[in-house]
Amino acid sequence: MNKIQSLFIILLFLVATACTSQENGFIMHNVNGYTIAGEDQELITFDAIAVQEGKVVATGNLADLQQQLAGFNTIDGESKTLIPGLIDAHVHVMGLGYQQLDVDVQGVDSLEETLEMIREYAEDNPDLEWIRGRGWNQVLWEENEFPTAEDLDSVVPDRPVYLTRVDGHAAWTNSKAMELAGISRDTPDTQGGRVVRDEFGDATGIFVDATMSYITQHIPERTQKENEQAFELALQVMAEHGLTSVHDARIDVDTWDMYKDFADNDKLITRIYAMIGGTGDIFDELAENGPIESYANDLLALRSVKISADGALGSRGAAMIEHYHDDPGNDGLLFYDQEELNEMVLKGASNGFQMNIHAIGDAANRQVLNSFQYAQEQLGDQSELRHRVEHAQIVHPDDIPRFVELDIIASMQPTHATSDMNMAEDRVGSERMEGAYAWQTFLDQGTVIAGGSDFPVENVNPFYGLYSAVTRQDHGGMPPGGWYSEHRLSRVEALRIFTRDAAYAAHQEDVLGTLETGKWADFILIDRDIFEVDASQIWEAEVLETWVAGEKVYQQ
Repeated sequence: MNKIQSLFIILLFLVATACTSQENGFIMHNVNGYTIAGEDQELITFDAIAVQEGKVVATGNLADLQQQLAGFNTIDGESKTLIPGLIDAHVHVMGLGYQQLDVDVQGVDSLEETLEMIREYAEDNPDLEWIRGRGWNQVLWEENEFPTAEDLDSVVPDRPVYLTRVDGHAAWTNSKAMELAGISRDTPDTQGGRVVRDEFGDATGIFVDATMSYITQHIPERTQKENEQAFELALQVMAEHGLTSVHDARIDVDTWDMYKDFADNDKLITRIYAMIGGTGDIFDELAENGPIESYANDLLALRSVKISADGALGSRGAAMIEHYHDDPGNDGLLFYDQEELNEMVLKGASNGFQMNIHAIGDAANRQVLNSFQYAQEQLGDQSELRHRVEHAQIVHPDDIPRFVELDIIASMQPTHATSDMNMAEDRVGSERMEGAYAWQTFLDQGTVIAGGSDFPVENVNPFYGLYSAVTRQDHGGMPPGGWYSEHRLSRVEALRIFTRDAAYAAHQEDVLGTLETGKWADFILIDRDIFEVDASQIWEAEVLETWVAGEKVYQQ
C-alpha cells in the first residue's frame, strides 16, 4: 500500500467517524442545567443534555441518557450553568452593526466629552464624506437640554454630521448638514415630526422623528460591503452575548436578501425573525408570496410587519393623552391618524401577517389598540396572528385590560424602565405612572410579555435585561428595593420572557425557546448560576459558549 492509498483510507475513516458522530449525537454532561418546560412553564433542572442532528433528544442525568442513547459522544460541561439560548424580541440588527462602524457616544455623561469623542472620530476618519453616529442622551448631561448645531460646528465645521439620539427618535446635526439639506426658517414641521427651533424660529440642529428625513435623504447610502461588514460585526456581538435568536424590528428588501445570502452560505449564526418595515412598497415586494414561516431550518422567518405609531419619551415625541408634565403644551407626536393606522393594520393582517406596532405614549397605545379592534371587526378573530404592541411603555390603566380582550402580546424591554427612571416621572407626572412599565400587571392578567432590549437603543447584553426585570434597579443597586418595585419579575418569569414567551411571540414556541425534546439545541454556558447568586450579580454574568442547532458558534 503506497502513501497516497494510506492517506485516502485515513481520510475515509475520519469522514466516517464524523458522520457517525453526527448521527449518534452527543451528550453534554456535568452541567448545571435549567429550562422552562411543560404546560405550566415551570423551571426544571438537569445535569446532562443529549443532542442529535441539531435538536434536543432529552435532558436528565448522564447515566440514564447513556443507557438510553448508546453510542453518543460525551462532552464535559465542567460544572458550568447551561440555560436556553436567549431570545431578544425587539432589536435593530443592522443598527448594532453600524454602531460598531460609526462614532458611538452612548452612555457618555457630558456634552463636552461627547463633542471630544466626535472630534477624535472625525480626525481618525478624514476620508468620510459624512460623520455618522448615535447614542447621545441629553438627560445624562448637566445641561439636560438638547444640544445645538453650533456645538457640533465647534468640533466638525467642514463636513456634515448626523447623530441619532440614543432612542433613534431624534437627530443632532451641524450647520453643514442643514446647509446641504436646505434647512431654513421656512422648513415646516411634518405629521409625526418636529424641527426644534430657537426663539427666533431658526432650526437649532435637532430634528425629531419624521423631520429626520429632511437630513437622511441627503446622506449617501451604505455600500454593500459596509452592510455586510456591519452585519458580520452584529452577528459576532450577538453570539458573544448569548443571543441565539432575535426579532429584527424593521427590515427592507436588500437587508432580507443579505440575510438569506448569509443563511445560504452557512454564515448566519443567530436566528432572525424579521419584521417588514411598514405596509408600503417594501411590504408589497416582500409579501408578494405571503408570509415565510421558516427559511433555512428556522434560521430566518418573515411573517410580521413593524409600524411606528409615535416617538420616544426622552425626546418628548411619545404621544400622550395629556400634555407632558415637564413641557406644557406638548402632547407628543402621533405618526398617523386613526384611519390611516387602521388601514395599514388591515392591509397587513388581511395578508396573514402579524402586526407589531411601536407605541410608547398612552395616546399611541390607545390608538394602536383601536386599530387592532378595527381589524378584528373587519376580519374576525385575529388571535392566530398574535399581534403585538412593541414597547407598551405608558399605557392608560383603562387600556391595559384591552390587551387581554384583543389577545395582544406586550413586547416590552426591561432595561427601558431602568434607563428611563431618571426622567420618566418628570415627563408624564406621577399620576400616569400607574400604567408605566407595568410588567407584573400585564402578567397577572394573563398577557404574554416578549422580553427584549431594543438594541442599540439599549445595551445588547440580555443579562442587563434579566437583571432589570428582577430588580428594577441600576447597576449600582439604586433605588433601594427597586423603582416601582411592585412590577419586579421573579427570576423564572424573567427567563421565561426572554426564552419561551419570546419564541411564542414569533410563532416559534414549538421549535425554540426551551430545551425540550424535538426543539433546536440552542443553548449557552455561563459563568454563574443566575438562580442562586445574589440578584445584584445577574447583570455581570458572562457567556462562555453559545450553541445554535447543536453547533458551537462562540467560545469565550
